[in-house]
Amino acid sequence: MAARVIVVGSVNVDLVARSDRLPAPGETVTGAAYAEHDGGKGANQAVAAARLGASVSFVGAVGRDAFAERARGALEREGIDLSGLFVVDAPTGVALILVDAHGENLISVASGANAALTPAHVADALDRLRPSEGDVVLVGTEISTTTAREALLLARAAGSTTILNPAPATGIDRSVFGLADVLVPNRLELTAIAAADARSDGRAARAAGQPVDAARLLLRATSEGPGVRRAVIVTLGADGAVLVTAEREPVDLPARRVRAIDTVGAGDTFAGALAAGVAQGLELEPAARLAVTAAAVSTQREGAREGMPTSADLETLRVG
Repeated sequence: MAARVIVVGSVNVDLVARSDRLPAPGETVTGAAYAEHDGGKGANQAVAAARLGASVSFVGAVGRDAFAERARGALEREGIDLSGLFVVDAPTGVALILVDAHGENLISVASGANAALTPAHVADALDRLRPSEGDVVLVGTEISTTTAREALLLARAAGSTTILNPAPATGIDRSVFGLADVLVPNRLELTAIAAADARSDGRAARAAGQPVDAARLLLRATSEGPGVRRAVIVTLGADGAVLVTAEREPVDLPARRVRAIDTVGAGDTFAGALAAGVAQGLELEPAARLAVTAAAVSTQREGAREGMPTSADLETLRVG
C-alpha cells in the first residue's frame, strides 16, 4: 500500500472581507468586498497534500448545518477520504478574515465543532485508518491540545512520521513537541513558543528574536520533556523558510518571487506539501523545498485553497 498523509485538524468555512487596508483597533473600514471560501487549517493542509498527488485521509469534526455540507463536499471533490470526519452537536467552524490590498490578513476563528473533536474521536478514526510506517500524520492545533497529543501519540506508536503545525501556538504544552518528528511554525508562532519558554529558561529569552536559535532550543530536551525529534522548519513568508536540525548547519530555503494577492493559506499549503513530499519518499530538505515553492505559488490567487497548486502546476514551473 502506498504511503498516506493523514491530517488531524480543523475544518472551517472562511468569511472574507477584502479592503484597501486593515482596520486599526476600534476603527471601521468601509468599502470591503465579501466572499466565502472553504477553509480550516487542517482541511486546507489535506487539500494541499491531495493536489500534489498524495493519498489523503482527514480526521476532524463538523456540525449539523449548511456549512457542514459545504465543507464535506469540498473535501470529497478533492478525493480526500472522510471516514474520519465526525458530526457533532456544535456549529461547523467559521473563520472571519480581513485581507488588505497587499495580501496581508487578520483572522479570528470561531472553533465550533473543531473544539468538540476529542481524543476518543481521534483514537476511533486512527484505529480504523491504521497508520503505519511510511505514512505521515500531520496534526494542527486549531483543535484541543489533548486531542492533538492523542493523534501524535498514536501515530508515533504506529511508526508513522509525525508533523506538528503549532498554529495557533498559544497554550500548547511544551511536552507535546517531543511527539513530533518535525515542527513547522511560522516566525510569529516560533516567537510565541520561545516567549513561553523564556519564563523558565534564560537561553530561550535570549533566542526569542532569532529563528534559528529558537528552533535549536526546541530540538533540545528540557525538564518538561524531550525536544522535537528531527527538525524544526520555520516558515518566513516571502523569505521562504529555514530548516534547522541538531546535526547540521541550518539550510535556507528561499521562496520563488511572485506577486502575492492573498497570503491566507500559504502556511497550510507549505505544511500539506511538506507532508505529501515526505509520504512520497522525498528526504526532508527536498520535501521542504517543494513546500516553499508550493506555498509561494498559492499566494497568487484569492482564497486559502483556490491557489493551491497541483503536481502539474509545479512541473510547469520547473520546465519553464
